[in-house]
Amino acid sequence: MTDELREQYDVVVVGGGAAGLNGALMLARARRSVAVVDAGEPRNAPAHGVHGLLGREGMAPAELMAIGRGEVRQYGGHVADGSVTSAKAVGGGFAVALADGRNLNARKLLVTTGLVDRLPEIPGLAEHWGRDLVHCPYCHGWEVRDRPIGIVATGPMSMHHALLFRQWTDDLVVFTNDRLALPPEEAEKLKARGTRVVDGAIERIESEGGRIRGVRLAGGEFVERSVLATASRMEARAGFLKDLGLNVVEHPSGAGEHVPTVDPTGMTSVPGVWVAGNVTDLMAQVGAAAAAGAMAGARINMELVEDDTAAAVAAYRAR
Repeated sequence: MTDELREQYDVVVVGGGAAGLNGALMLARARRSVAVVDAGEPRNAPAHGVHGLLGREGMAPAELMAIGRGEVRQYGGHVADGSVTSAKAVGGGFAVALADGRNLNARKLLVTTGLVDRLPEIPGLAEHWGRDLVHCPYCHGWEVRDRPIGIVATGPMSMHHALLFRQWTDDLVVFTNDRLALPPEEAEKLKARGTRVVDGAIERIESEGGRIRGVRLAGGEFVERSVLATASRMEARAGFLKDLGLNVVEHPSGAGEHVPTVDPTGMTSVPGVWVAGNVTDLMAQVGAAAAAGAMAGARINMELVEDDTAAAVAAYRAR
């Protein structure tokens, strides 16, 4: 279901995940006209369920979003499928162009477009993403507990991965894949907890019946594993903001690129534009993204209140 959009809104929300829908919910309940434009490319689409979200544990991501859409509509907000190609500052507001030719105008923008995971280029790896290839132990650890897990290293953060995933299994192997150099003190930590380290480049991931069977190294060795974990490079979906002079930058963690903010509510360096969720906070899970959307929505409403009040005072003085 997709709503028919008007030309003018108080706020256009770009992105219909947890952050965007919760921001829109706050705005709609504040009696603001709000439209959510969603490209339908959720990061967690391959996952069977959302985890670590109180009251919604294990719910399918699509079901959660459908409920969220209904709640936004309940208060008069609009939710439509579409892809935003550009946003430009026009007359104190913003002109938003969609790929299908539709155009919207908004007083403020909330950008919650999320991110794209760039996986290591290893043959046979990517097709298992979100099932037996995972990245977050808090999202997937319980579901893969006690299974033979392998860490496919991508850099220094993979040591953090290895220490964490050991909490969920006694059978853990770290594949350095020529990407992770372990100082003696770090190697000792792994050895002390019974974690095996396998050096050398990975040639491919071998599967059977659609499930991971193990890792084939370039030297020919095969190591059986039923689950792999890797740290993707996370890149914010924000190219359409370039006309506003808002660009992605390297995240302080080195884990990827994000849109920076200038305050805790998600305000950016461009007046009138907020961001929330994974587009700015690469590590945020669903609950944190939703909370950030709610905070941004409340702050946007307050700024609109301030704008409306200033306009009313000017009109009053002009009488």
